[in-house]
Amino acid sequence: MTVTAYTLAVVLDLFVVFIGYRFLFQPGSAATGYGVPADPAADAGAYLTVKGSKDSVFGLMGLALLAFAGARAEAWFMLVVALVPLADTLIVLRHGGSKATAFGIHFATAVVVLISAGLLFAV
Repeated sequence: MTVTAYTLAVVLDLFVVFIGYRFLFQPGSAATGYGVPADPAADAGAYLTVKGSKDSVFGLMGLALLAFAGARAEAWFMLVVALVPLADTLIVLRHGGSKATAFGIHFATAVVVLISAGLLFAV
């Protein structure tokens, strides 16, 4: 179970870094994939960059916690970070995005992050 817990945590952290990268370097397609399209050339471009930098930092913080503080610290981090995709679910629903994206991507991500936290607490 230790290998599964660590592997899932690393994969999730790297995925968040990738999402941040997309928002920084491919903001239009990243926003569309998020479920609420935005025009990166308009003022929304600044907000997409902010999202990209924050997502990248979340992913790097998770990797640093896992490497230097251990599974328990990463588990608490994952437990708190699960609030982000839950909030994303509500954001997509409130701004006209599809229910499939809200629940199939964001809510499902929250569930996987919570499973990861549970596995890490069990290690």
